[in-house]
This record gives sequence, C-alpha cells and structure tokens, in this order.
Amino acid sequence: MKLSRSAPVFVLLALVIQACSQSENSIHKSTEKFTPPEIQLSESHPGGDTTVSTVAFPSLMKPAKNLPQKRLPEFHAGKALAHQPWVKAPTITTARDGLGPVYNARTCLACHMNGGRGQMPTTSDIPLLSAILRLSIPGEDEVHGVIPEPVYGDQLQTQSVALSHQLRSNTSVDDFKYKEVAPEAYLYVNWLKSQFEYADGVKVELRKPEVRFTNLGYGKMHPQTLTSLRVAPPIHGAGLLEAISQQDINANVDPDDNNGDGISGRVNQVWDFETKKTVPGRFGLKANKANLRTQVAGAFAGDVGISNPLFPEQSCTTSQVLCQKTPDGNDVSSDGSPAVELPELLLKLVTDFNRNIGVPERRNLQKKSVKNGRNLFYQAGCANCHQPSYVTQKVAGFEHLSTQTIWPYTDLLLHDMGEQLADGRPDYLATGNEWRTPPLWGVGLRKLINGSDNLLHDGRAQTVEEAILWHGGEAEKSKLYFVRLSSEQRLHLVAFVNSL
Repeated sequence: MKLSRSAPVFVLLALVIQACSQSENSIHKSTEKFTPPEIQLSESHPGGDTTVSTVAFPSLMKPAKNLPQKRLPEFHAGKALAHQPWVKAPTITTARDGLGPVYNARTCLACHMNGGRGQMPTTSDIPLLSAILRLSIPGEDEVHGVIPEPVYGDQLQTQSVALSHQLRSNTSVDDFKYKEVAPEAYLYVNWLKSQFEYADGVKVELRKPEVRFTNLGYGKMHPQTLTSLRVAPPIHGAGLLEAISQQDINANVDPDDNNGDGISGRVNQVWDFETKKTVPGRFGLKANKANLRTQVAGAFAGDVGISNPLFPEQSCTTSQVLCQKTPDGNDVSSDGSPAVELPELLLKLVTDFNRNIGVPERRNLQKKSVKNGRNLFYQAGCANCHQPSYVTQKVAGFEHLSTQTIWPYTDLLLHDMGEQLADGRPDYLATGNEWRTPPLWGVGLRKLINGSDNLLHDGRAQTVEEAILWHGGEAEKSKLYFVRLSSEQRLHLVAFVNSL
C-alpha cells in the first residue's frame, strides 16, 4: 500500500445496470433451485450450551453459561488481568510493570472494550487508539510470515513510556533523541468518501481509510513498506472456534474451485511458536495465528509490549537503541525458563478467560423479515463462506466446550475478497487480496456492546449493508445478488445478519 498523504478522493463506480442484467444467469446459476435448510432449534443458541443471555445487558465478556462453577474464579481472575493497566518499569509492584517501552495500549481490553470491536475515529484529527497498523517489506519468512520493516518492526506502536509523550506536550521528535523513548509515530485516518447507487435509486455513502502518520520517531520507513490497518475484532467464542476439528475446516477447502461455485477457500499455513513447526492457521484476520494461546501472547507482546513465554523479547527493534536500554519488568524465573513480564500462570489465565467467554443468544429468530432474510442469505451464496454451523470436537480439560452445536457463520478459510478490500500485504500463504472469513455471531449487538459500528478489517463499513457492498473477488456474485434485490429484500437480508 502506498502511504499517500494527499491522495485524491476515492471514487467507487456504481455497478452498471446492463452488466448486472447480462450476468443474471451466472449469478443465479447455483441458487435458482436452491432451497434453504429448515430453521433448527439450535440456531437460537449459537454457542450451544455456552450461550449467554443479553438480559439485562449485552456483553461479550460473560462466562460461558455452562462453565463449571469451580472454574469461575479463574475466569474472573483472567478477566481482571485483561483489564489490568500495565505501568512502566521499575516500580514498587512487580506484578504489572514492564509496559512498552513502545506500545499501542496499556491493557488488553482498552481496544476490545466490553469484549467488542475497536473504535475508529470519525475525523482526521483524532488519533487511532483501538486499531493498529501492520508493517512489512516484500519477501517471505517461514517463522514470522512477513519480513518486518527494518526500523519499525511488523507493527507501528503509537505510544511510549516517555513522560513527554504521556503528558502530550508539544515535544518534537528531536526533543526525544538521547533523552526519552519516542513513540514510533502518531497515527491518523483520512476518510475517503464515495457513493453507491442501486438500480432503484437508493444511494449509500461508502468510506475508505487512508492512513496518515506524523512524528515518525526513528526516521524514514523502507521505501517498499507494506501497511495494513486492522481494527480490533470482538473476542467472544474463541474457545469454540478452536474446538472445531481441522477435518471439518478442511472439508470446505477448494483452492482450485473444482465445484465451479466461484469459491476457493484455502487454509493458511503458519508457524507454531511452541512446537516449532508449520501448522494450519485459524486465528487472526488473515488466519496467521496457529491457536488462541499464540493470539493472546502475540497481543501482549505487540500491543502492550509485555514479554511472555512465547514472545520473550522486548518490543524494540535493533534500530531503537534507547528503547533497548529502557528497564524492563522481567521477573526472574525459578525453573530456568527465560525471565518475562507475563509468566506462564498469568498467560494461561488470560488465554482461558478468552477461551471461556460465552456467545450471546440470537434475537428475532421468528420474525418474518428475519426469516425472509435468512432465505435470501442462503440463496445469495453467503453461506458458502460464512459456513453456518459445526459440532465441536472433544477438548480435554474443557468438557463444556466439547460436542457443542455452534453457529458461528465462518469457514475460517482464506478467500480472495477483491481489489477494493485488498491490503496488498501477504502473510504466510495469505495473499494481499485474501482475508479469513470473519464469524458473524454477535455482529448485530456491536453498538449495544460498546458503541462501535465498525465492520471489516479496517473498520471502513459502518453497517452490514456497507460491508456487503465492499465485497468482491470470490464474493462478487453474492454481492451482485444482493444489489439486484428489492429495497425491502435488502432490508430483510440485513435484518437476518443483525439477528445473529
């Protein structure tokens, strides 16, 4: 992605009505005789027995309903750790020191507020606080998936432990030199607006983010730097997703589109930092994480700057000398393992907190518009990627997550989503056009959870309708099917998705 600071306003051409008519046969080829499956009783409880009520308030941090009583204390201990703000080392406490020295947030749940999606600023003068910018340069790396930008690493950290930064004084980058650790940059977004018009005259405003940063703390970036803006996703249901058998995921793989439906999902192959081998990926926006433990440990290291058993290094590159010299909060290990700021016991608590969050119950399942929308969802082919349901496999030590019928609406596979959604940044086997299908369960609660209305990987879509209109690539036919629906039918399909 080119880091343009003054790019012209992005214009999205409306679909030509004649082209839609010409492609009518291909759009309906696989759906014209398709009868959606009957509604199952289990759909009202998408997390199976883990499903939690949204009364009296919706939250994506409630313990699974069937979590054994004896495990509730460890759940709440993990939740408290996820809320815990980390502080600069050294300090009088050794339990939560070691922040940064450069970082994105002081606490896990600062970005995933109430377990939900991150917030995106509405104007270009508000800094990004619950989204991150991935960095890399062209090339491949078997272990890390990408080659980090030489000076700034694989993630731009917009905060630092420097007092001048904390006070937000008018300190220039030069004032940080030889004195305090500078933030890597301050990050902003310019929203490039466009308009889409349906054949019936209804217009929808779309927006696309253009990244802008100021105060680069350590000099210019590599001229071939690739960037990818990522808004924090919701965290519920992760334990259930991890409990889906790889065999069930592989059943939907069709890299060569042998069945001719235009869908060619692929499994990413990523590095497991514990077993030291390549394994299938299923977590992360590009399925670039092997498991939930790696996802949590990576977030501590990259987002908060907290070293842990999987990632024991500090969040400084070799070019950031003062950062490397800043005191850390590493505690001496008694078993000979590397000294880290987040020891194994605490990493396990936070990982299991994430694993044991319940999935919110469905709403309006029997409403006529939602039923109609469900039929249209299947007929449009949305379920080809947003695979509705699975039965989880048995998980030792987590019987409450085992053999559950769940409805996450994802195949956990990589799909080419077209040029408009491409970030141009490969990650392991994922190309710059590919993204993992995101789960849809709980999507209709996003505003009630924490006020966020940001969808897609970079938060550009503010409604389900906008998110659909951005689909392309393997989802192009489904999008065209949606575009050709009547206004009422479009509302019904959106109502179904918001009921999930």
